[in-house]
Amino acid sequence: MGFEFTILKNCPETLARAGIFRTPHGEVPTPAFMPVGTLATVKTISPQQLAQTGATMVLANTYHLHLQPGEDIVAAAGGLHRFMGWSGPLLTDSGGYQVFSLDQMRTLDDDGVTFRAPSGDEVRFTPEVATRIQNTLGADVIMCFDECPPAQATHAAVQVAVERTSRWAKRCQMAHQRPDQALFGIVQGGVYADLRAQSARELVALDFPGYAIGGVSVGEAPELIRAAVVQTAPLLPSAKPRYLMGIGTYRELAQAVAQGIDLFDCVLPTRLARHGAALVQGERWNLKNAPFRRDFSPLDATCPCYTCQTFSRAYLCHLIRTQEVLGLTLLAIHNVTELVRFVQKLRQAILDGCLTETFPQYR
Repeated sequence: MGFEFTILKNCPETLARAGIFRTPHGEVPTPAFMPVGTLATVKTISPQQLAQTGATMVLANTYHLHLQPGEDIVAAAGGLHRFMGWSGPLLTDSGGYQVFSLDQMRTLDDDGVTFRAPSGDEVRFTPEVATRIQNTLGADVIMCFDECPPAQATHAAVQVAVERTSRWAKRCQMAHQRPDQALFGIVQGGVYADLRAQSARELVALDFPGYAIGGVSVGEAPELIRAAVVQTAPLLPSAKPRYLMGIGTYRELAQAVAQGIDLFDCVLPTRLARHGAALVQGERWNLKNAPFRRDFSPLDATCPCYTCQTFSRAYLCHLIRTQEVLGLTLLAIHNVTELVRFVQKLRQAILDGCLTETFPQYR
């Protein structure tokens, strides 16, 4: 099976749509939340546990897998799916985010980026190198190598990044070798509407099978994130999947779905779990807090996950307070399940024709 994106229903009151994204490793009902498995693992969760959360597609990171264990080892194991024991669809980021996040450890030029790895070694990424690594890893969806400017960047600096991202996208397209992988373009432009429009226009002209909105949630205020999505989403082809990178709060997810976004990823659910926090029906709870010590009710009685069906809040509080690793796993299972289910509920509301009625608090 190749790639196909089918829209099943559009919301009459918003730009939201419910669909199915078909990949060589299975179908992804959209909108969908993708847990982040940077190093070929969603932190503290086994693939079997991950499947039980309802997740259908998982993200891994090209830069980090290139450093350890290396794409050749992954290929020798039979590809990323077999290596990490995940049989469903996979997406790899290109390393473009590291251009932003490792700004004190890299040198950027028009041809590519030179990183200083934690080992002290120099690592050189160009569009061709990033694409070759992703071809070797073997994910279903791979991303163009892009430049992600920081939130405070000037208009002139972001324009340079947009133009470089477009040039690099063409080079990624030329280097891409595998028809069983879909290469997505990434729209940049920071907080500047005219540059978002320029980036979208130039990338749409290259006719990628899908598009991502990048350069959001990199330090800007929530209202600016929403503005970037509102400005950019309508400029992308309606018949192709749209992916908003790095977004994972309830409000941001719901608002982006209303703008016609189909795919999301974020480290938030597992990161919160590692700090003893749970996502529960729109709220964040700190399980270290004293009131939970004698609370023997489930974390969320409406949640079908293993954690909520098996353990009490008091037990979770005990695990977190004593720094038992099991506590991190159980909270991660619940948090991932919670965000996957939240986006599934948004999808069902679109199919039922009641999105704004069911989720009025996120308008």
